[in-house]
Amino acid sequence: MKSNSSTHLYRHTHKGFTLLEVIIAVTIVALLSMLIVPNVMGLLGNAKQNKAKADVNTLSQQVRMYMVQNGMSRVDDDFDLTKLCEGDDALISNVNQLTDPWKRQYILVFPPTYNKDFDVVSYGADGQPGGEAENKDIINGAP
Repeated sequence: MKSNSSTHLYRHTHKGFTLLEVIIAVTIVALLSMLIVPNVMGLLGNAKQNKAKADVNTLSQQVRMYMVQNGMSRVDDDFDLTKLCEGDDALISNVNQLTDPWKRQYILVFPPTYNKDFDVVSYGADGQPGGEAENKDIINGAP
């Protein structure tokens, strides 16, 4: 049978982590997060850009369908994308589809700066015209 002092010593030696072990673990986690988080954030930004590119091209097609259905040769100066959600045979079922990945409304630009008839635009992450990388404007038909 073990003595009372050896049982007492055993409990104290296996009770928890040493300060050095905790510091090493925290350092490893911090280093991994410094390496992984920027890559994940970059991928998230690319995913939003790709979604916005797909959305502006889809919205452009929906505007063209609206023009055909309503006998329009061009969009009017006061044309608004919300018109695609109106009526019994609406081309877009949910007005939320008019919102870009950064929670701002897509914009119909007439007269256009890139396309012949009109531009459907998202101003990117910063919401301002121009910009590079994640802040780059996304226009239907643009590379």
